[in-house]
Amino acid sequence: MATLVKKIISTARAPAAMGPYSQAVLVDRTMYIAGQLGMDPSNGQLVLGGAKEQAKQALQNIGEILKAADCNQDNVVKTTVLMVDMNDFDDINEVYKQFFKCNFPARAAYQVAALPKGARVEIEAVAIQGPLQVASANL
Repeated sequence: MATLVKKIISTARAPAAMGPYSQAVLVDRTMYIAGQLGMDPSNGQLVLGGAKEQAKQALQNIGEILKAADCNQDNVVKTTVLMVDMNDFDDINEVYKQFFKCNFPARAAYQVAALPKGARVEIEAVAIQGPLQVASANL
């Protein structure tokens, strides 16, 4: 059996990990991006304005991590959105549609009791590195 390579992906253009974890890990062509808060990487603080603004910053942070692995949002196949208030769902979707414009990744969304640093939103992602061809499945 061939050995797979595990590569740690890191960039200063996204917030540093706040604990013993990596911004992202790439195994073969699959990249697992750690949950991103709406933190400004320049100062490590949550952006002001609530869930919508934090979702935008979290997605920008994911974008920077994707770039560090020579990927973009088209490489994302799955996301998980955690929010402290399900009433923010529509606002987060509005921002989400600006980042993912078509051929949307699969997604799960949950309301949680709390997030680190008092954040309102956290988003994690799974991406596939390299070219992907989109094909529709007509079942």
